[in-house]
Amino acid sequence: MKIDKILNEIDEIGEAHASSSAETPLRDDAFEVSDLEKIELIKQDVNSIMKTLGLDLTDDSLKGTPQRVAKMFVNEIFSGLDPKRKPKASTFDNKYKYGEMLVEKNITVYSTCEHHLLPIVGKAHVAYISNGSVVGLSKMNRIVDYFAKRPQVQERLTMQIVQELQRVLGTKDVACVIDAKHLCVNSRGIRDIESSTVTSEFGGAFKEKEVKREFLDYIKLDTTF
Repeated sequence: MKIDKILNEIDEIGEAHASSSAETPLRDDAFEVSDLEKIELIKQDVNSIMKTLGLDLTDDSLKGTPQRVAKMFVNEIFSGLDPKRKPKASTFDNKYKYGEMLVEKNITVYSTCEHHLLPIVGKAHVAYISNGSVVGLSKMNRIVDYFAKRPQVQERLTMQIVQELQRVLGTKDVACVIDAKHLCVNSRGIRDIESSTVTSEFGGAFKEKEVKREFLDYIKLDTTF
């Protein structure tokens, strides 16, 4: 089974996948320009690229492309660069005293490789053990989506998800595994359409072998309804 292969890869990789920083590289003046100004500037740049490629921008099918791409970059696929868009992840007291791990799996990931600006598509599996606080389930999905919506490296994305949930929940006991396809590998270069990339980040109790294995076993559960 594919999931068994993934689990073996995680065991082999261990912590060696982690990059040196979980911060997305941004300039100090990244937010001095408004979204509307960014859209206009990107529109001009896309227009120039398309003209350089020899495309006829007077054609009905192409003339709106620079505007569409600019709006998509700012408002959609790179919207996670703007800290104002970070989801409000309110926590609640764990009044029912649930003391086991909570796993939210198969969260859809749509991101963009920062090296070629091509899509990264996959699934994230996130878990935490409450130390007195819980967070709404949908907020876990929103946190994944927020950090995915920026030019990314999968290792960094995995770390950012864990670190944000650790901050929100006030606990180190958070884990994340992402299995994703990178179109920069699948559609260009080596053009290997079968390969996918697995990254993991384990914090606190999840570094313990038995706890980590319990989390990975939950990922293997068949949840087709």
